[in-house]
Amino acid sequence: MKIKFLKASNGDAIYINLLDKNDQPRNILVDGGREATYFDRVRRNGPLKRVIDDIKYRKENIDLLILSHIDNDHIEGFLKWFEQDKKAPDFIKEVWFNSGEAIARYLKKPKNDDLDLFLADGSNVLTGVDEGIEFQKYLEKHNLDRDGIIKAGLEWEGFGLKVNILTPTHKQLENLLEHYQEKTGDIKYTAAGNDWHKNLSDIISEEKNPSFRFRQDRSEKNGSSITLLISYRNKKVLLLADSHPSEVCAALKDFGHSKENAVKVEFMQVSHHGSKANNNKELFELVDTQNYIISTNSSGHGHPHKSVIARIVSKNPKATIYSNYETVANNLLTEQDKADFPQLQVKLISKFQI
Repeated sequence: MKIKFLKASNGDAIYINLLDKNDQPRNILVDGGREATYFDRVRRNGPLKRVIDDIKYRKENIDLLILSHIDNDHIEGFLKWFEQDKKAPDFIKEVWFNSGEAIARYLKKPKNDDLDLFLADGSNVLTGVDEGIEFQKYLEKHNLDRDGIIKAGLEWEGFGLKVNILTPTHKQLENLLEHYQEKTGDIKYTAAGNDWHKNLSDIISEEKNPSFRFRQDRSEKNGSSITLLISYRNKKVLLLADSHPSEVCAALKDFGHSKENAVKVEFMQVSHHGSKANNNKELFELVDTQNYIISTNSSGHGHPHKSVIARIVSKNPKATIYSNYETVANNLLTEQDKADFPQLQVKLISKFQI
């Protein structure tokens, strides 16, 4: 199985290619990244388009497309693809997406209009499509909508994979439906700078102070992320999208994992591009791995935060941090970090093979 982390600006776009039990090729897409991940404004093909074109060239299908949640940095690439490729539905076999409409049906509560996703309405900056078709309506139109929702506790098997869904929980779906309100003037991730000048040792000392309190992300959208523990040929990987750590930790504990019996994975995709509000110390204690993957170019909110790297290295001073952007891989550590943690590595990655 090859897992490729596409350059998706400050978003996520993951391509999984594998052979099933009958040695037939299978293709899975998890999130679509920013618009330019498919096609940028100077009319250049992005990495998502190149992957899709290659799948078409091989006369294969996208066997499963997963949209983890509705943030722009995860959906824009898909919307741009649907806009430009009218034949896209012809080779998408299954879609996992928790639409506002599906959540309302599941909870038997009124629909939240703020959860409608539009391909475009003429003024939408995401795409230039003239039609105002909701994402879910698009799926329904092409018979790609799923009966039911994807939530914690679901176990799915197919293509030689076993997938355990860790989040969202019932409560997180309820929160999304009842409390989410679209903010006017959607944040377009203007540069906020990063904190990479800080030394890991200083951060570790600060967080050992009894006054330190971890503050978890409060975004209903991020909390609704579909997170995946994928098993393939006796090996596992963990994809966390923008999830909240408390619920991921609770799910891992439900599987019997603990600090002494952590889940062993080939790698974990660090939640929310390495945000300090989405990765607590307990999460890293419940996961046994050498490899931590962070997908972002660091534009916008300056992800990854150095406190996340500090929490990783506190658990595993020999960790390898992988980034899909050179600017992160080359600049994340200070000279003091390299002296204090000589076995810690930060590397550039495009794909991971297991």
